[in-house]
Amino acid sequence: MADIEFNVDALLPPDMAHRAEAIGIRKAKQDFWMMLALAVLAGAFIAAGAFFATTVWTGGSALPYGLNRVFGGLAFCLGLILVIVAGAELFTGNNLIVMAWAARKVTTGQLMRNWGIVYLGNFIGALLTVVLMLLAKQYLAGKGAVGLTALQIATTKSTLDPIQAFFLGMMCNALVCIAVWLTFSARTTTDKILAIIFPITAFVAASFEHSVANMYFVPMGLLIKQFAPAAFWASDALANATPAITIDAFSRLTWGNFFINNLIPVTLGNIVGGAGMVGLIYWFVYLRPKEA
Repeated sequence: MADIEFNVDALLPPDMAHRAEAIGIRKAKQDFWMMLALAVLAGAFIAAGAFFATTVWTGGSALPYGLNRVFGGLAFCLGLILVIVAGAELFTGNNLIVMAWAARKVTTGQLMRNWGIVYLGNFIGALLTVVLMLLAKQYLAGKGAVGLTALQIATTKSTLDPIQAFFLGMMCNALVCIAVWLTFSARTTTDKILAIIFPITAFVAASFEHSVANMYFVPMGLLIKQFAPAAFWASDALANATPAITIDAFSRLTWGNFFINNLIPVTLGNIVGGAGMVGLIYWFVYLRPKEA
């Protein structure tokens, strides 16, 4: 019997680029319902990372700021690990389809179709998770401390300066797409998980802005503000604060501020950071036509 060669070495960057191109072609040509269903899953997966991080950050003020952010970042990694390993369509990661587009293997229409459907599906998945978490009343955990953390995160995000939000979005998706790029080198599930952890922890620890994560973070705060019962506002975490925290403290947390100050500029920044700072750079290095 002939020997079978088994190679466990990671792929090198030139091979990663061709793998990224092939994956981009496949993603761009999926049928509508498959693409939408996988996008809804991705929105829910990222939301899972977001509520895990919210829970981890709760009560963490006693820790040094950076260390608390790192712990939340490690928790948030769950989201992209689920997307990559379980299989789902994430708008920010799909910015790398631009590599196949630049190589003229995917049309502009196919690229825009993928981004549009996946963005919509991600939003649906994130919002469905928000509703489930609201009904589960997980925000009451820690005597209301988890809900207070969710409100504080949402308020901070929805009151950003839009220009700042754009550049925070750029930096975020540069790291997210680097994480996805690194997984193209992987041959095992363990390789993929390890490739994801450091870039994702870095963007969360640095307080960069991820559009799909914010589809959970901010609506969660908005719905807590709107629908939480009086018992929440009277809970220890809010009533025993000095001074006591009331709903008036979150007056700037509105749907309008969410879209104008955060989601729109962050989404645009994510596209520039992921497609421009990662996808097009690696296309230029490894896939552009070479002169003879």
